[in-house]
Amino acid sequence: MTDTLDRTGLDRLFYEGRSYNSWQDKPVADALLYALYDLTRMPPTSANCSPARVVFVRSAEAKAKLLPCLLPTNQEKTETAPVCAIIAHDLQFYDLIPQLFPHNPGARDWFSGDAAVAEATAFRNGTLQGGYFMLAARALGLDVGPMSGFDNAAVDAAFFPDGRFKSNFLCNIGYGDASGLFDRSPRLSFDEACRIV
Repeated sequence: MTDTLDRTGLDRLFYEGRSYNSWQDKPVADALLYALYDLTRMPPTSANCSPARVVFVRSAEAKAKLLPCLLPTNQEKTETAPVCAIIAHDLQFYDLIPQLFPHNPGARDWFSGDAAVAEATAFRNGTLQGGYFMLAARALGLDVGPMSGFDNAAVDAAFFPDGRFKSNFLCNIGYGDASGLFDRSPRLSFDEACRIV
């Protein structure tokens, strides 16, 4: 593929994509959550390991479990967001390698015998999929508000008590209220962040 997105697409995903703190009172349909995951699962991961796991927290009961795990500054924006996604990763992702990487099902052994390698792979690729998740949400017309201000251990105890999944970050999703946006902060220039060698 050599075509590029037009400016409208680039604006939606990048130039005008913002982290929202305020939300319109507008629900996100189940069909849209399915579509969001369908896009998220398509880009590459190492050996197609696909370790990301997502819990869409929407009900009042589920939010009541989640909110005490957040820093106070993140509670109101999460309570008012239509959905808060817990982006997690599966520490035993390798059990699905034979299904996901069928041309080399033995690749399971690359990870299953070394917990440190498995954990690093799950975290790295789950984080990558979390980035895909945010771009997919924007591509579908949703806004996002990713957050790290929470107690991972408390979230894991509340939502993943068997210890197999580990939370990475949270991402509120819905239809943002632009009145709650800050001015965009500066970004580093190419010369400040990059080298060509």
